[in-house]
Amino acid sequence: MSNVKEKQGYVHFHGAPVKGKILMVASSPSVSAQTGWPIGFWAAELTHPLRVFEEAGYDVDLVSTEGGKLEMDGYSNPADTSGYSAHDVISLGYFQKPSFKAMLENTQKLTQVNANDYAAIFLVGGQGPMYTFKGNKDLEKLFVSFYEAGKPSAAVCHSTTMLLEAKKSNGELLVTGKTWTGFADAEEEFADQAVGMKIQPYRIEEEARKMSGTNFKVAAPFSSYAIADGNLITGQQQNSGAAAAEMVVELLSV
Repeated sequence: MSNVKEKQGYVHFHGAPVKGKILMVASSPSVSAQTGWPIGFWAAELTHPLRVFEEAGYDVDLVSTEGGKLEMDGYSNPADTSGYSAHDVISLGYFQKPSFKAMLENTQKLTQVNANDYAAIFLVGGQGPMYTFKGNKDLEKLFVSFYEAGKPSAAVCHSTTMLLEAKKSNGELLVTGKTWTGFADAEEEFADQAVGMKIQPYRIEEEARKMSGTNFKVAAPFSSYAIADGNLITGQQQNSGAAAAEMVVELLSV
């Protein structure tokens, strides 16, 4: 069995020189067939890991499933009138930066990048991935190429839906023999109750538990929780992005 590490919380890195490049992948804008809402990426799942990577001395490129302009999920916007993410001062800070806003304006499509240019890959979650990452063979191929090259390969929250189907080059599911996490059923239940409807077309934990030969674990709802099993790193939800990013940085420093 591979060495499994779990992490809660994170530490900060400051003033480090540029060490390499990390590829982050987000969902292009879509529309939920369940709710009719416009959906995309969850702000904190981009900004919190981005902060960790930049403070550790890495450059970051952001790409998307279709390329072009990206949109965040409304509830993840710290300025949203719902106040749901009003506490997210990290995202609030990034959205004041012209360079960050420019990053979201015109992304490359994920098929346009060369994996050899990057030290690690990090999949950003949100509501969009449930539609745009699930069954996305180009994304699966890209992620597996990082994983099979021994590079840190991370996914958080709903982006872990890709791991329900992603297969290695030998045809075996990537998560076979792995311990991993993703958005929990209890968290889906909380979200559904909060808005008064079933938000997602399926649940990641429910689907993962139907799979044999893999170990899906969750911690307390909405706690910071990430798992590293070899070079596969997964985070449970939006509060776990920084912890997962720290694990990426830790692996890169070995």
